[in-house]
Amino acid sequence: MEKTWRWFGKRDGITLDMLRQIGVQGIVTALHDIPNGEVWPEDRIVEMRDYIASYGLRWSVVESLPVCEEIKYAGSERDSLIERYIASLENLGKAGIRTVCYNFMPVIDWIRTDLNHSLPDGTSTLYFDYVKFAYFDCRILERPGAEKDYPAEILEKVNKMALTATEADRLALIDTIIVKTQGFVNGNISEKDNEPVRLFRQLLSKYENVDRSALRANLKYFLEAVMPVCNKYGIRMCIHPDDPPYQVLGLPRIVSCAEDIEWLLNAVDNPSNGLTFCAGSLSAGPQNDVVSMAERFKDRTAFVHLRSTQVFPDGNFIEAPHTGGRAHLIELVRIFERMEPDLPMRVDHGRLMLDDRDKGYNPGYSFHGRMYALAQVDGMMAAVRNEMENSSDRR
Repeated sequence: MEKTWRWFGKRDGITLDMLRQIGVQGIVTALHDIPNGEVWPEDRIVEMRDYIASYGLRWSVVESLPVCEEIKYAGSERDSLIERYIASLENLGKAGIRTVCYNFMPVIDWIRTDLNHSLPDGTSTLYFDYVKFAYFDCRILERPGAEKDYPAEILEKVNKMALTATEADRLALIDTIIVKTQGFVNGNISEKDNEPVRLFRQLLSKYENVDRSALRANLKYFLEAVMPVCNKYGIRMCIHPDDPPYQVLGLPRIVSCAEDIEWLLNAVDNPSNGLTFCAGSLSAGPQNDVVSMAERFKDRTAFVHLRSTQVFPDGNFIEAPHTGGRAHLIELVRIFERMEPDLPMRVDHGRLMLDDRDKGYNPGYSFHGRMYALAQVDGMMAAVRNEMENSSDRR
């Protein structure tokens, strides 16, 4: 696999020179300053590609070229937005960028309730607390009918939390769930917005009549529209699984399990319609056997995210060490190291450690935490390559 790294452009405090020194080979990035729905100009793409190449690296993956909400819920501007998306893909194809990671999650991307959950060794990581999320949904967002989505024992804990939660607690959840983890990903809501909860409710309202079947149909419509340009340039569209991989906030989620992925790959049975195999997202779903899914879908996987989670009986989950958790990364490396040469892989959601804490990194994207994870995964890759060579020698 090709060792890649998600990099947020020239304003990222982590420089390409730093990445070159720690063994990174490819860069995963996007034109983050271009608003969603606007065409990525060819000259801007070429400038970014060449800037990355000047450090001896390559622009391996676009993550991401965001799919606008109107495409997901089939608004009146859907077709014009798809045409702009196709124009951006055309420009990426001309520049030789062949892998595009995207998601089709309505409104909200990955969800955590704590971005700095303290660990005994002094580091911190991302955490999902089911009760806190239910409190956010029922008591802050006040989504109509939200209580029906949670078991009685969780609602009882929500009621107890409501008695002690301070305004600071409420604001912290709003900032974490709506702003911090969303602003740098899809740009729907940013730290400049004064009323994030109101804006969030407005976005949710767009999906009032969009159920699971409708969202599937909208994804199929989008993919069928972009496949011709992808086929022309050999671009792989790699959908990212839902994070967490189950329904939230009354929204349908359609890339959460093996059955979902099987449906997607069959619905648009085209080599350009592929998968980003995110081991972390999939492992957060107790229903998922991540290793068997990797084996099942390896031929349609064009990008790999290697991280792992630990899921608890109460519905909470935490980012696990890259050497532990439910994802069994060493087994995934054994599968994906045997695939096409230079399959892009990046480690994900590193801990905050050493002097990462005061650098203002995007949540989950610390330097030392990811560097540590990359070293662990690099060791797995070396061990697997050695296994492969020894097996070949014995034959």
